[in-house]
Amino acid sequence: MAWAAAVMLASLVVLALVGPLVWGASADRPDASAVLQGPSVGHPFGTDNLGRDVLARVLTATRPSLLLALAAVLLGAGAGILLGASTAVLGRRARRLTAGLINLLLAFPALLVAMFLAVVFGAGAAGAMLALAAAGVPGFARLTQTLAAGVAGTDHLAAARVLGLGRLRLLGRHVLPNIAEPLLLSTTTAAGTSLVALSGLSFLGLGVQPPGYDWGQLLNQGLDRVYAEPLPALAPGLAILYAALAFQLLGEVLAGNAARRGPAPRTPAPTPAPWGSPRPKAGGGPAEEGLVLQVEDLHVELPTPDGPIRPVHGVSLALRPGEIVGLVGESGSGKSLTALAIADLLPYGARVSRRTLRLLGADLAALAPKERDRHLATGLAMIFQNPASALNPALRVATQLTEAVRAHRGASRAQATAEAAEALRRVALPPAVLRSRPHQLSGGQRQRVMIASGLMVRPGLIIADEPTTALDVTVQREITRLLSEIRRDTSAAILFISHDVALVGEFCESILVMYAGTIVETLPADRLADGARHPYTRALVASVPDLTADRDRPLPTIDGAPPDPLTPAPGCPFEPRCPRRRGHCADHTPPLEDLAADHRVACWYPVPVAADPETVAAS
Repeated sequence: MAWAAAVMLASLVVLALVGPLVWGASADRPDASAVLQGPSVGHPFGTDNLGRDVLARVLTATRPSLLLALAAVLLGAGAGILLGASTAVLGRRARRLTAGLINLLLAFPALLVAMFLAVVFGAGAAGAMLALAAAGVPGFARLTQTLAAGVAGTDHLAAARVLGLGRLRLLGRHVLPNIAEPLLLSTTTAAGTSLVALSGLSFLGLGVQPPGYDWGQLLNQGLDRVYAEPLPALAPGLAILYAALAFQLLGEVLAGNAARRGPAPRTPAPTPAPWGSPRPKAGGGPAEEGLVLQVEDLHVELPTPDGPIRPVHGVSLALRPGEIVGLVGESGSGKSLTALAIADLLPYGARVSRRTLRLLGADLAALAPKERDRHLATGLAMIFQNPASALNPALRVATQLTEAVRAHRGASRAQATAEAAEALRRVALPPAVLRSRPHQLSGGQRQRVMIASGLMVRPGLIIADEPTTALDVTVQREITRLLSEIRRDTSAAILFISHDVALVGEFCESILVMYAGTIVETLPADRLADGARHPYTRALVASVPDLTADRDRPLPTIDGAPPDPLTPAPGCPFEPRCPRRRGHCADHTPPLEDLAADHRVACWYPVPVAADPETVAAS
């Protein structure tokens, strides 16, 4: 198929270039003695009503026919793709208006629109070309809108938004490359359709006008004697069929190789700044001295068909430089939503309220949108649970690692590439990975690339949202050891989110236990195994298996299910599942109170320290 498409397209290109030069004179030379002749040795396809050779005219008409068709499809595809892709980066109101416009335009048949506009623009080559381009815009817009919708909700596009990238850059780097294959196929096949439609307009007298001619006009001229001499009419028809088939084959060939290929990274030249160098401070002075992150009374509200829910409410936490804090809890407890609210990456429609949200001393609520995006992009790094979706599959690793520093620090390509190579060395990956795409790397390598991407901006805070969940035990240990080394070398604070209580207890310094959207206990990690006081925390610890567990007995579990966020009940959210519940627990929500200087618990009847975790879980 590739060879056939190449040969057919090459023949069309040659005819378009040399046709007017070789056969142009005989195509325009009238001969009164050879009017309306049939096929002969001198005229293989006969002559027209002025004695001009039909074959010469068909060959000469290759150039105007192809140029007009390609111009129409490129204009229509360009406008339609931009219109449809814009729905992935526009705001809610503009996206709704754009989608309504596309739906309205699709209500009219494209061919009728082209005929109507050809009359409005005026009969002629330019009018027909513009009419076909305008008629093709809605179809390309709808296709692009549908494809872009699949990219709009990806993690890498959300990360690009928080980096502060403009809408044009979002389109060019993060939306269009990921939908290029079907768009390229549609554009090439539409070239054949456009050629047929343009010939149809010329056939109806709305396209190319005499003394000019294209295949459609030649088809019209030969149709009058198709029953007596079919070849003069079949010649331009065969030319149209040949060209349309060539474009169709081209689309099929390119469809398998349409992934965008960026340029290979240049050889690093400048030496990057040392990793221990101080970062410039952003924003105003902190409300409390020495805090990297300060969150007080954070609430998140999400819209649902059955009404709004509040999966996160009343969350408060603080991190100091170089501190590793673990955030644990069952799935659905609000851990990831808390992290996304801090990073301003919540899904559309979510509402956030808080009394305080400061990052590196700057009050995020007091910053303008662009300043807030820039501050988040340079002060915070997010390591997602699934790097396969967080990394853009259409871009090389080099492009994704250097984008932030080029956008926010004004670094040159060479300088940014050098810093990216150094970041990869920091996470034990060779610089050759810069030339790879995410699908060419293993799961552990992709997670290391995610960490390296965060290190590029030298953040003060790293939020690791279950970064080891999809990895095997060996790679888990490597990732946690790597994060510990980064914390030691850069003094960055780390918020480590996980449901693996054993891993968090070993890796972190302090633990935040979350249940039903709120913090129920905070304590040092070394007291997690035997010093937890909340029944939920003790049950989580008891559910972790060890080598001494009796294999003949089932593993301890927490009976029941978390509360339904649509119908929150008064009192303690853990009350229906708690082995220590009493009547007071069902009516009053316990506050998070101090048990010691570094230990707080939200429970009316905390578990005594001497209680055995398995006994608590089983009771």
